[in-house]
Amino acid sequence: MTNRTTDNDSDVLFDESRRVRQEDTIQILNKHYKFVKERLLTYQSPATGLFPRVDDPKSVETHVRDNVYCAVALWALRQAYKRIDSDLGRSYELGQSAVKCMRGILYCWMRQCQKIEDFKSNQIPENAIYSKFHLHTGDPLDGTPEYGHLQLDAVSLYLLYMVQMIDSKLQLVYTTEEVSFIQNLVYYIERTYRTPDFGMWERGSKYNNGSPELHASSIGLTKAALEAMNGFNVFGIEGTNWSVIYVDIDAHNRNRTIFETLLPRESSSKNTDAALLCVVGFPAFSMHDNFLVEKTVCKCVRKLRGRYGFKRFLRDGAFTVLEDTSRKYYHPSEIKIDRNNGAHVLPHIPIDQATPMVNFDGIECEWPIWFVYMIINGIFLNKREQVEEYKQALESILMKDSKGEIYMPHYYYVPRDYLEDERKTPGSTEKRPMPGEVRHLWDQAVYAICQMMLDDVLKVAELDPIRRYLRPSERPKPNQRYSAFQGYVSDLAVQVVLVSESVRLQQLLATYGIRTQTPHQIEPIQIWPPSELVKAYSYLGASPKLGLTGRPLRPIGVLGTSKIYKIMGKTVLCYPITFEISDFYMSQDMHLLLDDIKSDLVFLSKCWKLHGRPIYVLLIREEMARGENAMNMLTMLAAFKHGEFENMRLQVGRLQSMISSGCIEHLDFLDTEDLKELQFVAYADDDTKSFLYKSLTDVSQIVLMPSEESPSSFRDFEKHSTQELTALTADCDSVEVMSNLLFVIRQREGPNFRLTDGTYVDNQIEKLTRHAAKTRKWSVVRLCSSALSKVVDSLAPSLAGLLVKGRHITIGVFGKSEYEISEPIRPNEAKEILYSYCFPYEPQEAVLQQEMIIHLATYCYTEPQLFDGILKVRLGWFVQAMKIELQNRFMDLPVHSLSVCHRTK
Repeated sequence: MTNRTTDNDSDVLFDESRRVRQEDTIQILNKHYKFVKERLLTYQSPATGLFPRVDDPKSVETHVRDNVYCAVALWALRQAYKRIDSDLGRSYELGQSAVKCMRGILYCWMRQCQKIEDFKSNQIPENAIYSKFHLHTGDPLDGTPEYGHLQLDAVSLYLLYMVQMIDSKLQLVYTTEEVSFIQNLVYYIERTYRTPDFGMWERGSKYNNGSPELHASSIGLTKAALEAMNGFNVFGIEGTNWSVIYVDIDAHNRNRTIFETLLPRESSSKNTDAALLCVVGFPAFSMHDNFLVEKTVCKCVRKLRGRYGFKRFLRDGAFTVLEDTSRKYYHPSEIKIDRNNGAHVLPHIPIDQATPMVNFDGIECEWPIWFVYMIINGIFLNKREQVEEYKQALESILMKDSKGEIYMPHYYYVPRDYLEDERKTPGSTEKRPMPGEVRHLWDQAVYAICQMMLDDVLKVAELDPIRRYLRPSERPKPNQRYSAFQGYVSDLAVQVVLVSESVRLQQLLATYGIRTQTPHQIEPIQIWPPSELVKAYSYLGASPKLGLTGRPLRPIGVLGTSKIYKIMGKTVLCYPITFEISDFYMSQDMHLLLDDIKSDLVFLSKCWKLHGRPIYVLLIREEMARGENAMNMLTMLAAFKHGEFENMRLQVGRLQSMISSGCIEHLDFLDTEDLKELQFVAYADDDTKSFLYKSLTDVSQIVLMPSEESPSSFRDFEKHSTQELTALTADCDSVEVMSNLLFVIRQREGPNFRLTDGTYVDNQIEKLTRHAAKTRKWSVVRLCSSALSKVVDSLAPSLAGLLVKGRHITIGVFGKSEYEISEPIRPNEAKEILYSYCFPYEPQEAVLQQEMIIHLATYCYTEPQLFDGILKVRLGWFVQAMKIELQNRFMDLPVHSLSVCHRTK
């Protein structure tokens, strides 16, 4: 009886304690609700759901980034209220207010579909969607070229929190058209890794001269958004198969690689930036390499932290007393030149002309909001000392307004009278808060989130439902129907399937102990060329109502072709673009092809981040199995059977046995009535070729030798008329002479000129290119390719890779004018430069220098020590050095006749 009484008393005490704790929680939540209501909700537009930048009732200017953070603050408080029953409807109110804001941004952007469509093909600032709008109408503001609307970090932040909110069971996306638009926003950010933008501070370069640049903060947020969006259903738990968003895994990998390469820098002009704090930490959590995160954060703290907050970046003139607010851009003299660091020298301005007159060095404003980010990051990482340190620092600089309410100033600045004192002794002067009592809503939103976490009413899992703060391998298991990230796997085995293009080739390879399968033996599984997969993806995100097409016709990389696809009831694999009979000739050189196969396998073993193993389809064509390089290929294939090759784990076998362990991607968007008649062409056995050899070591006998009296250059034919040249093509039996003839005809008459046999000159040049590649006449191949103005697919990413490593590139012929590339450019720009600066003087160098860029980018990553001390790579001078070396070694061998992957002893 006594024990029972004691138990009852304990239950009563427990219930009473629980009730008291719940009442305390409700009081704390109500306090935060009052703050959010007064500081944020009061200013939300009832028409668009957007928030102004500041709490001035007259302000009608609203920015995307600020609005996302305001929506996050409302949503965060909604998450906290969900844990109690008696919330008086506030959880629903806050959630719907956040939805209205996010949909308001979506509404503003969906009115700019043409800009999205233009940007997919041409990533220039003029095609960027607007990031500043009218508060009540949603109309774009500041459409002048001077304002930097190209802010890829803002779009990425929006997509990231769209996923977070939908995962918490809010409904943000309603219609099919909106799904298509979200998919196109993914296309919009996929190329952030090589798209200079204006960044978080909307100014681009630190010199504030109107030039965008690559920002690590933008790339990092894009990486986070792509990871969150991959395979996510934007209709939530009520979603269907066509409301899933797909991400190009190769684009994600390029963003990841460039991001990791840039850190701990922010950009070429900014050694560090406070913006990185919210990329390696809350809200993006884009980096989980503890060493690199610590290095980046420590650099920010060491260089940017002050008593009143963090500087945005060094020599930032924003809101300083010396800044001339009457104009948008700075004069060159307003930025102090660092004569010891070439990365800080203004572009196109010699040091002796950039005399510092007025500069912002040492007097930058300090921004308290970054103390708040450090507190939030400390809570996520469970670093109590960091939380306490920055909490005390923040409390010491909070202000009271005329009503006695505490608020966080937007920034602190150095008064004019103390400028020299601050420069001489940094941190010695008393800085003043932003004039007036105007509050920025971004500041108030992040401050509200921080206070909720400090009061322990908001948990990290509630603020980050998709668990971005955890490593990919530690996050909740995603839907297995679509590919998902799992992070780095130390013992990954790359699965390799050997596919012969014909039964005849399969039998010949079997005599060397190499077992392969033909496409027929793999059935019902189909092997597709990568171009067919590009065709399938071109329907993803297409919306005739919005005027949006699907995925741009970009090549699918080796990561994308290593997945298993379920397409319209078929199981499909793609062979890599390495084996595509490409528009460019580099893949037709056997030495280079073997190197590319090895590079692909190494790349897969290091960069594969998805659940399941990659499957590499090694397509063996008969051209690969003959000639002097056949034994090299056979040796490599035989080595694969041992299960390990050059420190990689490989598993070679039948495709049917590898499906269960592969990475499966369901392309459900194709399963619609509109696309049910769509046809795709699978790769099939090719037993139609005539065989001119009996064993693999026989060399093709079709080799045309040039006439000894043949002119050595196309210039020798320029004096002849087109009629004479056309007549000569009919009886020409030399590929060198034929290439010269066709080149001159094409330059004079254009691509649609018909020869005597009725064929177009471009078709004849293309045919000659393929034939010359088989017979290894590379000078002819290069001349024909330049005549057709060909460009290699991976040129722009290779240029971006070199630039990120700090190497500028100059394009042009030795002794002629050159063009220096100092920031990433688009493929069409690279093509224009090559064919403007090389083609008029040495046509073959227009393609030769493309080969050099591809090789240099590879070596810059694999053997970076070769580039020590090199800041600028002058391709024309490289070619000239090669000519001199060839003269010393081989006498009269022209540089343009070298193999694509030439090796010398």
